[in-house]
Amino acid sequence: MFMDFREPWPPEGETPQPPAPGPVISKRGEKVLAIIMGVNAVLLLVAPIGGVTMLQPLIHWLTK
Repeated sequence: MFMDFREPWPPEGETPQPPAPGPVISKRGEKVLAIIMGVNAVLLLVAPIGGVTMLQPLIHWLTK
């Protein structure tokens, strides 16, 4: 593969600009996000148990 080294890099007159900073989350947003993550963590453990609890009456009803 050929690479042209005759021109300096980066080209003269063009300086790359740093990327713009992303949005900053507020304190209220942090609190809401923490609550949502906490609820999801609890549901990660509780939901399978609740699903099995609802499945047992359904199996019982279908096998009558």
